[in-house]
Amino acid sequence: MRMLLPPDWDVPAKFAKRLGDDVGRQRVMHADGHLLLVLHEPPLAGLARRKGRLFWRDPDGAWRSKPLGDGAQALKRHVAEYAERVERLEKLWQAADTATEYYQLVRAIAPLHRTTRHLHAVLQHARELVPEDRDLINLRDQVNEIERALELLHGDAKNGLDFTVAHQAEQQSQRIYEMTVASHRLNLLVAAFFPIATLSAIFGAVFEMMLAHEDHGLHGLSTPGLFWCMMGLGLLCGLMLARIIARKPAPPSPVSTEALMSVKT
Repeated sequence: MRMLLPPDWDVPAKFAKRLGDDVGRQRVMHADGHLLLVLHEPPLAGLARRKGRLFWRDPDGAWRSKPLGDGAQALKRHVAEYAERVERLEKLWQAADTATEYYQLVRAIAPLHRTTRHLHAVLQHARELVPEDRDLINLRDQVNEIERALELLHGDAKNGLDFTVAHQAEQQSQRIYEMTVASHRLNLLVAAFFPIATLSAIFGAVFEMMLAHEDHGLHGLSTPGLFWCMMGLGLLCGLMLARIIARKPAPPSPVSTEALMSVKT
């Protein structure tokens, strides 16, 4: 909604002309001893549109505001809302544990920190225009403390987010490493017994066909001896195959400087 001055405010006409259809940035207007502050409400994460508040100080030093009422307490209540928001965010930071919670916290702190920084600049400018107003000096100092607290809180939340993401990535990497080691061991085990299983299948089928015909004369053949020979041969082949699989690949040979220069040319 368009920022409109209340009709009962006796302010210079240039103030109304400088107000646009939107609240715009936070700023100070000064003319003929009148001071008008255009400020923003404490922002909420995810809402790009800002809600404005007007604070008018007449030449006699009396404050009026829209919509927080009259008197210097109105501007103090405005600053107090920022302080309450900081306390609420600090409690959320202390309770944060997951990356999602830290991200939501950083997302909420960023616009509030930006708005507080602009609020501090506006109050500093207003204090320079009206140096005799002690309330402006005190509020400027209070907002400076709020800005500093938000800066520290933003850094702590960002560090917490980075640590949580890095810790989760480290745990995921450790799990992948353990799965890779287990898979490698399983491959070695399969390689060791694969020849035995293959020989057993092949010779078992052959012997069954030969024993089915009496004219081959294999009925008196020592079956345990063939079994142990086949087991020994299969185990030997399996150990050789597992050793080949377990062998580390040779590192790539370094490329000489002359070869690199020849490729570039």
